[in-house]
Order: sequence, then C-alpha cells, then structure tokens
Amino acid sequence: MKEEDSVAEILGNDIVEDIIMPSLGADMTEGMLVEWLVKPGDPVKRGDVIAVIETQKGAIDMEVYHTGVISEILHEPIVTLPVGTVMARVTLTEPGERAKVTPLDSVTVTPLDSISLTHVETSTPLASPVVRKMAMDQRLDLTEVKGSGPLGAILLRDLSGSNIDRTNAIEVDDAINTKKAMRGAIASAMSKSKNEIPHFYQSLDIELGNALQWLKRTNEDRAPDQHILLLALLLKAAAKALMKYPDLNGFYQNNQFVHAEEIHIGNVISLRQGGLVVPAIHNVDKLSVDETMEAIRDISVRGRSGHLRSSELTDATITITNMGERGTDTVFGVIYPPQVAIIGFGKVRETPQLVDGDLVNSEVMSVCLSADHRVIDGMLGAKFLNALSKQLQKPELL
Repeated sequence: MKEEDSVAEILGNDIVEDIIMPSLGADMTEGMLVEWLVKPGDPVKRGDVIAVIETQKGAIDMEVYHTGVISEILHEPIVTLPVGTVMARVTLTEPGERAKVTPLDSVTVTPLDSISLTHVETSTPLASPVVRKMAMDQRLDLTEVKGSGPLGAILLRDLSGSNIDRTNAIEVDDAINTKKAMRGAIASAMSKSKNEIPHFYQSLDIELGNALQWLKRTNEDRAPDQHILLLALLLKAAAKALMKYPDLNGFYQNNQFVHAEEIHIGNVISLRQGGLVVPAIHNVDKLSVDETMEAIRDISVRGRSGHLRSSELTDATITITNMGERGTDTVFGVIYPPQVAIIGFGKVRETPQLVDGDLVNSEVMSVCLSADHRVIDGMLGAKFLNALSKQLQKPELL
C-alpha cells in the first residue's frame, strides 16, 4: 500500500497529525460522529478506538493511526461530516512513526459551513442521518423513541422493537428502508467500478477431494462450534498464491498500481436486513488455518451486529466473495476500488472426470477471478488460479 502522510503541522518540536473522517469504502461520502471515546490530553496508541461513527454499514469503531496525545477536538457529537473532514488532531509522541493512510478515492472535503448538523433544530429529536431519512420517508414520529446515542440521539438500533407512531405512515418495515439506502450506496460504488475499471474474467474448476477429506478428518473430534470450514482453507490458499503473484494484491491509484505490503483479504458478508459489508481479515498469510477460522467467525458476528472497526473496512487489499453456501455454481464479482481483483468461489459439486482413463465422480468448485486489465493480464490470472488450485491439493501444508 502506498504511504501518504496526512497533513502534518510542525509546532516547535511537536508534530501534529490530523484525524479525519475515514472513507470506509467506495460507497461512503459522509459519516456521522456519534461519540468521542477520548478527550484532549488523552494518550493514544496506533490502533486504539477513539470514536464511534455511524454509516449505512452501521456503527463503526473508529481507530487512530498515530501514537501520541489528543491535542484538539474540532467537532462535537452529533454531527454529519464528509469523508476527509478533519475531526481532531493528535500530537505525536513517536515522530519517527508516520501513519499509513488508507486509500481515499477522489476525496472532496466540503466547506464546514455546508455541513449539516443534526442538532440544529432543537425541537426535532436528535437522530442519525439514516434514521432521519427513514422518518421522513415513512412519516414516523420519533418523539417517543428513546435514543441510545450521546445526548439521547436515536440510532438505527433504537428503532428495532420500538413503538413508533405509524398512524399516518406508509406500512413499510424499517429494515426495508435501510436495505434501500444500502442498495443505493452499493449500486453507486459498483457502477463507478464498472465504468472506470476495465474488467476481465477467468475461471477454473478446482478439484477439492483432498481438501474436503482433510476437513472431515480434522473436524471429527471437534465440537461443532470449533469446526474448520472450507472458507478458511480457501482464504489461506488465496493468501499463499498471492505471495507468489503479488500483482493481484494492491491498489490502482493516481494512474499507477501500488503493491500492498500486507495481505488483508476482504470477505463479503451478507447482512440479514439486506445489503452487505466487506471487512478485511488482516495478514491472512501469517495466520494458521485455525486462526483464520477464528477470525472468520469473529468478523462475521461483529459484521452482522454492526461492531466493526474502521481498519477492517478500509484495509482490504483484495476481496473474496463466497457464494457456494447459497448454491451458486459460479460468481463473477465486481472489483471493489481501488483494489484490482476479486475472487469468487462457487458451490462444491460432483462432476464426472477422467482419471487415469477411468470415469470417476470428483468434487470440484468453480473459482472465478475478476481482474483489472490496467494491472493484470490473462496469463498472470491463469497462473494465479493454478497456484491457488495447487495449494488446495495439499491442505495439510496450509
């Protein structure tokens, strides 16, 4: 990943770094600052959660990318801020450690005088942007809803099970409205991807007999909640193949490709209320299969309950989408910019194949690669898919 330092100001011997509203995906243009978990004078370490922000993906724990002391808070909750807006500042205590900034795709910072504050009208209950839009669309009366946010702000989670006055409302579930908002954001991001990225597609049927037998043996003496799923093997195999073919692992920005130093694999998670999130599992190449499975369970639970960290939504260097559990043979994904590739895994199916002249039933999976032709060509894609296949033939080595 290309390192780009955020705006830094040198005051005497102090280096002050900006803390900005992060971009948590190509479909995000603004976020709502719900709560600060720090105050001026508090020491922080890189990776500490310092604030809660709310987006269409739910409530997100926002991390700090610097080690230092919070020197200034520029915006107080509850306020909606465009991506890239400076929210606070931190004075570095380790000046040699400059932060890695997550890829920001054409960020435009809106002047502060045009930012919409959610608490301007004191007669209206405090509410997040998504909640306010739902209330407007459905003519909901929020005055009796008890908010769980700072200053009593009403968040998405507060609407579940609430007795909302719908006397004059259109009888549509809150979940449907939330789904519509998220679908719109996804459509915008994917349209941008298809319009700007020259996609090409390749697929390979991979034999999984060895992998499935290894899983069966490994899981025999384990409790069901400790079973290793095939997805863990697929992630590990992809990570090992990416080590050999790193041109699929990184970002296309400013008309050039930048390799990512780490392998952070984004895993598409479908939400029960509709839509999806794509949190990253960090450093998959350095995890064991068991650790990978634990990370999958953890990120799936937190992804569906709306408790992801900002780094998990910004650090993915490549994405996988696993549609096999839904019964889909093949899936050709749309690249999530600024990444340059996405891998689609279909369902495991029995297929007759010739082995040493005999016709036998084999368990195979179609693996599909969608790649950015500005960075990757067909030969590289084919080599990657075959490397992935070879990794899955020897699951004990993953």
